[in-house]
Amino acid sequence: METLSCIATRHSTRNFKPDMVPESLLEQVIEAGRLAPSGKRMNQNHFLVVRSPEVLEKLTLLVREEFAKMELTPETEENIIGAIKRAKKGDYVFRYNAPVLIIVANKKNYGNNMADAACAMENMMLAANELDLGSCWINQLRWLNENPVLLSYLRELGMADDERVYASLSLGYSALPDGLPNRRVLEVKGNPVTYID
Repeated sequence: METLSCIATRHSTRNFKPDMVPESLLEQVIEAGRLAPSGKRMNQNHFLVVRSPEVLEKLTLLVREEFAKMELTPETEENIIGAIKRAKKGDYVFRYNAPVLIIVANKKNYGNNMADAACAMENMMLAANELDLGSCWINQLRWLNENPVLLSYLRELGMADDERVYASLSLGYSALPDGLPNRRVLEVKGNPVTYID
């Protein structure tokens, strides 16, 4: 797939088959993330690749429980209102049941942590599209990146004390009948461009 076509046809997948991603494809997606630009070539993104069904379920449960504890107030950030409401219903699965979750952590006190993670995420999403895999950027672990319960569990999984989660990627095969991600090209609305000559 040519680069511009890959960009134009990349869409988020929110319904995954349970089939595991083959090791060879997973390694290519991760390597695309590792090759992403990094401020001053610090290369401090830490990729925690979760394939264990037990760990995925535990993360799902912890995220659901921690959001369900939150109360909605006028000050509640708009982005997380939906997560809180769904968590309180008791069936919230933040990762869309994908068989792989790639967590991108970085140093808490590093000024480019979010930018470096974002570059890695875009590379991985484009690689996934090229490899006929579905992917979706997941924000919930970033929204909870100072939550002591999640921090403790992520440290058990290998995240360092001075790291926090800045992005996560659900990865797998789309549940569409052909197993391929949705690749229709959509008209872009918004994102204005101003040329200054």
